[in-house]
Amino acid sequence: MKKAKDVHEFIEEQRGAVASNPECGTSHYNLAVGLMGIKEYDEAEKELRDAVACSPTLAEAYVLLGGICLNKNDLDGCLHYNKQATSVRPGFSVGYGNIGFIQFQQGKIDEAVESLEKALKYNPMFIQAYTTLANAYLMKGQIDKSIELNLKAIDLDESFPIAHNNLVIALVEKGDFKKAIEHADKSVTLGYEVSEEILNLLKKHRI
Repeated sequence: MKKAKDVHEFIEEQRGAVASNPECGTSHYNLAVGLMGIKEYDEAEKELRDAVACSPTLAEAYVLLGGICLNKNDLDGCLHYNKQATSVRPGFSVGYGNIGFIQFQQGKIDEAVESLEKALKYNPMFIQAYTTLANAYLMKGQIDKSIELNLKAIDLDESFPIAHNNLVIALVEKGDFKKAIEHADKSVTLGYEVSEEILNLLKKHRI
């Protein structure tokens, strides 16, 4: 099979696949992925709805519908579709991770912790779930647990800057300024912007 040269060619190939087999949920899903790549969200949403109509257990399609809602700042819609994803595919870590992220954004910290721990139960390599869960524990005042989770994220990928930045905040809360400075420097090196307030605080503790 000839490889698509760019996203527009890919989209045309998928349109052909949908036209030849309109009952194939995967073809609708693939077309939606291409359309999202060029920010044609309305048409992508239609294709995703067709995808789940044809293939009701296509959990990835519900996740993308949730992503479209998030793009519209519709947190409730995003939460709804990710719950659908985990309903049709129990153990779908991406769905639980997204649910936890939205719950965290909504300030439902205990619910977020439960969802994110499920995400990690089903996929212990889910690095974003570690960092979001670390933030949730920080919000609960469990600083050591937050530090532990961020360090697990760094074990998975030392160049993941969000984990380093999270550690800076947790270590400052703990009063461990030496280690906070190390992770702040690493975060900046990786191109992640540490808050001006934290940087100014750390300046006072540099030797």
